[in-house]
Order: sequence, then C-alpha cells, then structure tokens
Amino acid sequence: MKVLAVNGSPRKGGNTESLIKMVFKELEEAGIETELLHIGNKSIHGCTACAKCWENKDEKCVVKGDEVNEYIQKLKEADAVILGSPTYFANMSSELKAFIDRVGMVAKANDDLFKRKLGASVVAVRRSGSVHTFDSINHFFLIGQMIVVGSSYWNNGIGLSPGDVSSDEEGTQVMSNLGKNIAWLLKKTC
Repeated sequence: MKVLAVNGSPRKGGNTESLIKMVFKELEEAGIETELLHIGNKSIHGCTACAKCWENKDEKCVVKGDEVNEYIQKLKEADAVILGSPTYFANMSSELKAFIDRVGMVAKANDDLFKRKLGASVVAVRRSGSVHTFDSINHFFLIGQMIVVGSSYWNNGIGLSPGDVSSDEEGTQVMSNLGKNIAWLLKKTC
C-alpha cells in the first residue's frame, strides 16, 4: 500500500509540508509506504483545453515542458492521494490548481483514471479561508469518483511562520486522525 502526497506550497519545509508529515507519521506507523512530491516550486502550465487527451486516451497530457505526465503515473500507482496547499486569497496555490486542471482532465478522458482511490486534502492557513481551499481540492476527488477521507474536523492547520502549525493542537489532532482514517480504509479496501 502506498500513499502519494502532492505539496502545492512553494515553501519547502513550510506548514503544508509539516501537516502532510503529521499524516505520514500515522501511515508509516501502520506500515504504509509514503511519498511526497513538491510541486509548489515548479513551473506547471495550466490546461489549454485542447482536448487531445480525449482524442489520444493514452493517460498523458500533450502539454510539454513539465513533469505532469510523470505525476499522473505516480498517482495511478498510488492507493491513496493527499493534495496539500497553503491558503492564498481563500484558495489553493496556483501550482496546485494547474496540476488539478491538467491531471483531472487527463483522468476524466481516461475513464476516471483514479476512481476508487482514496483522496484527502490537507490545508495550511494563517487565519481563515481554508474551507474554500479544502472544498476545492475535494471537488477534484469527487468528480473523479475517488473516495474522500475525512477526519475529526476540516483537514487544516493554522500557522504563519514555518513550523507554527505544530502549535495548533486541534490541527495536529485532525492530521493524526486523518492518517489513522486513511490507514484504516486502505487496510479495508486493498
């Protein structure tokens, strides 16, 4: 069993990564393999709506110059996917949005490539606006026929400077519960 997390934050070692690692801690303790991809510092072009993925049906995007096709295959191989983002103006990072648009279109064009995989969002926020980010990420999972994993509250942690989310007691508990819920579901479904 493997869980792939995609970090849409441009800050390596920032709060989004810290939250993902809190989830990973529970998964690794349950014997589940984890992998973290950092895309927030990459230049990912958005979807051009060319519809070539619908013509080709080869599980690839025709847009060149980035690693999106490699990421699509990594998502396909994973049993569960975590998408993480900081909250920017009450929404996800632009890199994660471009990623979702491209990956989502290819997945839809290829018979919902990730259907029945588990999906969970993880959101870092300074104060507010995270619910919209949380919802937007979950819409990607839902439209792709994925199974959305919840926790004891919305999957977010509050903090400004890197590491601040570790002081958010409720946020750390939410991430711990999320990891336990993903592990439990993977053991029931894989």
